[in-house]
Amino acid sequence: MGRRSGGLIGVWAEQQRVAQRQREGQHQAVLRQQRDAERVQRAYERDVARMQREQKAAYRQRREADALRRTQELDARVQVLEGLLAAGCRTPAFSVDGLRRAETVEPFSPGPLGEPVPMPDQRFYQPEAAWTASGRAQAERDARARFERDWYAAQAAEARRVEQLAAYRRAYDEWAAARLAEIRAHNRGVAGTEVALGGGDPETVVEFFSAVLFASTAWPEGFPREVSAAYEPGRRRLVLDWDLPGYDLVPEAKGVKYLPSTDQEKDVPRPVTQRRALYRDVLAQSVLLALHELFRADRSGALDAVTLNGYVGGVDPATGLAGRVCVASVAVGRDVFERLNLEFVRAVECVTGALAGRLSAKPDERLAVAPLWTPEQVGADVVVQGDGEEPDLLAMDPIAFEGLVAQLFRARGLQAVTTQRSNDGGVDVEALDPDPISGGSILVQVKRYRNTVPPSAVRDLFGTVQSAGANKGVLVTTSGFGPGSYTFANGKPLTLISGVELVDLLHQHGLRGRLGSGTTPASPVTSASPVTSGSPVTSAASATSAAPGSPAASGASGASGSSAPLTSPGASAAPVATPTAEADADFNLLGMDWAGSAALDVCALVCSGQRVLGDEWFVFFNNPSTPDGSVAMAAAPVGDRAAVRVGFDALPSAADRLVLVAAVDPEVNPDADLAGFTDAGIRLRDDAGAELDRLVVSDGRPGETALVLGSFRRRAGGDWDFVLGGKGYRGGLEELVGDFGIDVE
Repeated sequence: MGRRSGGLIGVWAEQQRVAQRQREGQHQAVLRQQRDAERVQRAYERDVARMQREQKAAYRQRREADALRRTQELDARVQVLEGLLAAGCRTPAFSVDGLRRAETVEPFSPGPLGEPVPMPDQRFYQPEAAWTASGRAQAERDARARFERDWYAAQAAEARRVEQLAAYRRAYDEWAAARLAEIRAHNRGVAGTEVALGGGDPETVVEFFSAVLFASTAWPEGFPREVSAAYEPGRRRLVLDWDLPGYDLVPEAKGVKYLPSTDQEKDVPRPVTQRRALYRDVLAQSVLLALHELFRADRSGALDAVTLNGYVGGVDPATGLAGRVCVASVAVGRDVFERLNLEFVRAVECVTGALAGRLSAKPDERLAVAPLWTPEQVGADVVVQGDGEEPDLLAMDPIAFEGLVAQLFRARGLQAVTTQRSNDGGVDVEALDPDPISGGSILVQVKRYRNTVPPSAVRDLFGTVQSAGANKGVLVTTSGFGPGSYTFANGKPLTLISGVELVDLLHQHGLRGRLGSGTTPASPVTSASPVTSGSPVTSAASATSAAPGSPAASGASGASGSSAPLTSPGASAAPVATPTAEADADFNLLGMDWAGSAALDVCALVCSGQRVLGDEWFVFFNNPSTPDGSVAMAAAPVGDRAAVRVGFDALPSAADRLVLVAAVDPEVNPDADLAGFTDAGIRLRDDAGAELDRLVVSDGRPGETALVLGSFRRRAGGDWDFVLGGKGYRGGLEELVGDFGIDVE
């Protein structure tokens, strides 16, 4: 019994030891896992800390690099100002010879018409094999018939080619003769100008040397170019008043420094004494450079002396009124000036010392000096060129505005005249592209509007073009066009030129103009594209004219249906807005249609980025309009199931996108989802409700109860793109609007 009991106890003890070892092993395993997890966690924390340090270092490097770049830009601007005179002396001189055109035209190039039609080779018309004599004879007749058919066809094609080549040659010869006649007439005018300069004709002298200053490439961007001048033939002296740049031309900041402690960039101010000295030096350099340009361009000996008075504009601090102050005046003879080595002179000392001129001691404070001589003292025939600043197209006289547009077309190589004020059928300018291949007549309407041009004006122009039998119509405005106008013009011989594009075209051709009191924005000119999701709703195009050197160049018609960038449509119909009748007739009616029987709510959010401007800018069944009425729910036209009326011009400047969404109505269809939301689209309608185009949107998916249809996004130039949506939500409208910053209780 004792041994058996002891055996049981031993077995039990052994089991206890095994269990103890297992527990210890499990405990050790847990400890190892904990140590491993802690080691991994520490490694992760070290990696995160290192990444954060690297990110902070990279961010700081980027900010410091940005500050350094801005500092370098300021330094570059100062270097341009300091080296103005030296750089200007190295630019090519303006001369009468440079106005002459070479009496050459583009050689005749018939292209494919110059290649003869290849004749068939009888060797490739062998008869097919046959077993009998009659079969071989028939095969030979068939082969002969095929050869003769192809030969006669080739002969006919060659005859047509020769006829077309002769017609093209005649058209080219006519074009070349007209082109050479135009060039020779121009060169005769240049020769007459040279003779008049040598003879000291006052009007010719003033116009030529004014053109010298205007056309010079020595002046940096932003320098004014206004001159009034008179010429004294007896003393062969030119007296002129020339505008000089203002004090703000010299950068107020010396550099930019990044402050890591506040994560901000700080402008390092330029010392006042340094800025004043540089500005005074720039004025002196400008005076010397203008004198240099005048004397260097005088190849006919018209100038023995020049008196130049430099003026600066601005607001007089004593009166608060705008005015011009003379800050420099120099009178110098040619023999004295030509002895100067301008690349090495100190401009201020040269003006006040070597030339004994007058230079304001404090031009930054508009301290004036007395002019040595004025154009009015020379004679009554004072010619003024320029107006000191870009003329405001919105404030320009309508007749003068039409003349400016006609001048633009002439600058592009076309013949253009303004029409009579009555019985013109709405046409303000008639243009003709003389190119024999791609040219033709062009009717131009000019609309000096501040609000969006309505689509009815585009339709009226198209009717006028058709009734007059013109090749193309161009509508020019100081404002812009709505999407209805662009869609109507697409595919038709119409070009729409908005105000931004007009200013850009004027500047490209050496003409002047701005829109309002602000700076003139540039606008890229691109080709028109159809209205599709993911691409601009409209795109820019300009009226392209024929390259004067080629008969095959494209004419002023450009691409049919080209249009300018989309400017926002007119104000909405909400009672809050009070637009003009022209703008009120133009709005966007966005109609939605889809397949399926589910009842859906269509809503709109006016956003800045991904955040709605406020709860009141969320338009839905309980808030049918924004506070300003720019977006409002509307009755759906026939064929649509919902509609939103939008006035893009009336949207706040802070808004950069309009988001359209759809959601299942939980009260009508509590168990429905968007699985049946298919074949959906947004219809673009004009002011009369007629469908102009349809933007396709994404289909719904099972389980989702709300969907972003797409968004209209504002580009930098004020244009609007449609970007396709497609993000779905299972939590319905509440979850969707939450992503845009709206709290739904």
